Amino acid sequence: MSKSLIIVESPAKVKTIQKILGKNFIVRSSVGHIRDLAKMSSQGKKRITRKGMSDSEKAAIENKKLVSQLGVDPFADWQACYEILPGKEKVLDALKDAASKSQHIYLATDIDREGEAIAWHLMEAIGGDKDRYKRVTFTEITKKAIEEAFSSPSTLNIDRVNAQQARRFLDRVVGYMLSPLLWKKIARGLSAGRVQSVAVRLIADREQVIQAFKPEEYWEVRSLVQGSSKPFTIELSKKAGKAYRAKSKAEIEQVHAELKQSTFEVTKAEKKPSLTKPTAPYITSTLQQAASVRLGFGVKKTMMLSQRLYEAGYITYMRTDSTNLSEEALLNCREFISDRFGSKYLPSAPNKYASKKSAQEAHEAIRPTDVQVSVAALGGAGLDQDALRLYDLIWRQFVACQMEPAKYDATSIAVKSGDYEWKARGRVLIFEGFLKVQPALKRAKEDESTLPPISAGEQLKLMEYKPSQHFTKPPPRFTEASLVRELEKRGIGRPSTYASIISTIQDRGYVRAEKKRFFCLKMGMIVADRLTENFKDLMDYSFTANMEEDLDRIANGEANWRKILDTFFASFSKKVAKATEIMRDNNPTTTDITCPVCSRNMNIRTARTGTFLSCEGYQLPPKERCKGTLNLVSADEFDWATDDDLDEGSAEELRQKKRCPKCDTSMDAYLIDDKRKLHICGKNPECDGYILEKGQFLLKGYDGPSLECDKCGSEMQLKSGRFGKYFGCTNTDCKNTRKILKNGQPAPPKADPVHMPELKCEQSDGYFVLRDGAAGIFLASSIFPKSRETKKPQVSDLIRHRTELDPKYLFLAEAPEVDPQGNPSTVRFSRKNKEHYVASERDGKATGWSAYYEDGHWVEKQSTAKRSKKS
Repeated sequence: MSKSLIIVESPAKVKTIQKILGKNFIVRSSVGHIRDLAKMSSQGKKRITRKGMSDSEKAAIENKKLVSQLGVDPFADWQACYEILPGKEKVLDALKDAASKSQHIYLATDIDREGEAIAWHLMEAIGGDKDRYKRVTFTEITKKAIEEAFSSPSTLNIDRVNAQQARRFLDRVVGYMLSPLLWKKIARGLSAGRVQSVAVRLIADREQVIQAFKPEEYWEVRSLVQGSSKPFTIELSKKAGKAYRAKSKAEIEQVHAELKQSTFEVTKAEKKPSLTKPTAPYITSTLQQAASVRLGFGVKKTMMLSQRLYEAGYITYMRTDSTNLSEEALLNCREFISDRFGSKYLPSAPNKYASKKSAQEAHEAIRPTDVQVSVAALGGAGLDQDALRLYDLIWRQFVACQMEPAKYDATSIAVKSGDYEWKARGRVLIFEGFLKVQPALKRAKEDESTLPPISAGEQLKLMEYKPSQHFTKPPPRFTEASLVRELEKRGIGRPSTYASIISTIQDRGYVRAEKKRFFCLKMGMIVADRLTENFKDLMDYSFTANMEEDLDRIANGEANWRKILDTFFASFSKKVAKATEIMRDNNPTTTDITCPVCSRNMNIRTARTGTFLSCEGYQLPPKERCKGTLNLVSADEFDWATDDDLDEGSAEELRQKKRCPKCDTSMDAYLIDDKRKLHICGKNPECDGYILEKGQFLLKGYDGPSLECDKCGSEMQLKSGRFGKYFGCTNTDCKNTRKILKNGQPAPPKADPVHMPELKCEQSDGYFVLRDGAAGIFLASSIFPKSRETKKPQVSDLIRHRTELDPKYLFLAEAPEVDPQGNPSTVRFSRKNKEHYVASERDGKATGWSAYYEDGHWVEKQSTAKRSKKS
């Protein structure tokens, strides 16, 4: 009984902490959450006859049913019914066994509210004397930080646990009460969330503004002029003392004619120093934005990689909203800057940065645990290239934030010619300061140009007149970076939840990401519109932000969590009851397009999977009913926008779209077949405007109407779903589908699944099945979706089932089964190179060994880093 048990969240931390603390401690992992609210019980699913009951009896039954769904009772002081998560029974049994042999139990879960709640659930589930439990927290997994944490353990912070419970209960109430309403009023399979629905509204509101926007023509005028020195470019800014922008080619030609008769004179030439200061070290939200803009990483990927870096002990905790840095970190950083770059790069005192009022100063910003460890030193640490790139970004920002500002000589020139005024700006870097470590993002070329020496009163000669046509741009669609910035600015959610918010709104089919921009899908527009109409408080940005502040107050012990929940539930339940009566249905739009089955008219309908045509006879009695449908494939395929000029492309796209004849909103175009294109008002179903265009049409990159199903030989037709276009088999007994590649061609057929009953799942009673996916072959649970457990297959797994493998994957069964040290090799897939390869691990970390299939045989490599450079 002399040993102590330490429980952490992630298995990746176990070995590191065990090594630091030694043999007197037993370190185990809970593998995340151990308990959650119970799901609907069998009692809640029973049908009860309500005939003859009073209103109060009926209400009592409805309340009882609601409680069984929620897993928490809002009518009984929010009593919760928790249950062990499926697949976690063995984990809990192992923890209980270790706890029974330990004198003390240290709950070392993460330092955020979620971690506090996990610690509380562990204490409740394991049970026993509460005095045995101690809480320890650390912001970095280093020897010093861990030893300090265990030298002064604390107790559980029940206020933070209550804040997490309150958030969980709120989300469960909103989701479980709104989703059935959406099913009833709009379409089956829909769902709503307290924070996610507000995020959808943000994107939907932006989409509505874009749809209503009418691009207007304008011209920018630049001229190349020369004085006594080299030529430079000036830009037209004013006419007769007022801001001026030409609106037509004729106007531009008139300007040119007037300029030919005018002289150009410099009225001002000013040169002054300017500074650009370094920005604060990263917090969760700014790291997500920087990784998106600088590295092209999605928010979800950024959080996954930063979690890996934290668990490996290379960075501090990655869920933080504080820009605070410890005195020790500042001292080490300043010593590093002085030694590496010299004293001229080091400010006289440490740079300080302000955090939000709600930020916890006890936490630190995201920084490397050891500033002396650059990315070059981590090359052999078993991290993949993307993790190394993210570490380098964090390291550079940390060092840069404690360096001197960058210094420039900024020049501005004003020129007058007749009634016209021109301007030119430029600047020259004279001291790079922090830019030596963290280079600036690319700026406008004219801002970085060098202007020639010139003085007021100097006459200039017009060398070249350079007008360029443009169109006013709609507000830009959100990128991941700008959406995170907007969520943070409005106080919607918390930085630690942004990744799940962005993933959820896409998974639900409300939003899609294309060319690094978010587009609100039709169903997302409808859901956001209906919820905003009926739940103004819930969908109000300030209401959502205030709720986050209430949760912060609960966590700080300043508010009673039950009272806040009671107030919300009393108001919300009344609104749900009212919305059940008055919410508008998702009514179809009637067209004069005839049904191919019964020749009745067809209706435009929007379902969870997209927009399609459905026979109006579907609403008739069963004997007369017609289920005829026609797929609509989006025809809004425009190539004008490049990644560098997406907003200009959006304006051009709007110019090419038809405008609704009823409300003048831009219309969405769909192909019915190769001879009919249907234009539907962007406000549908609120506006029933549509245009049927006849002609000869082809989908971009595709020149055929169908292909043969590789499973049953039937015809496969082009369809459109929540994840875009795909081919679906017309045989109703065959569920085969094939994706559409970026070039418009069908993806190769998927391999049939291979069942491997000898490979038992760890989190459920199922076994693993080898499946073929977009990211290569992988092992998934046989009881999906009940269990979503997945893992990578080992070469030995494929060898055992060699005869069942699809011929295109037989080469993987010929790969080395182990590396030179005897570690088993695992099959992986490179998204960058679009190829399978094998690599090995030791104790959960990559060994650096890999093998690739080249020219018909397997070639072993020394490290994945070398492979990436070669690619």
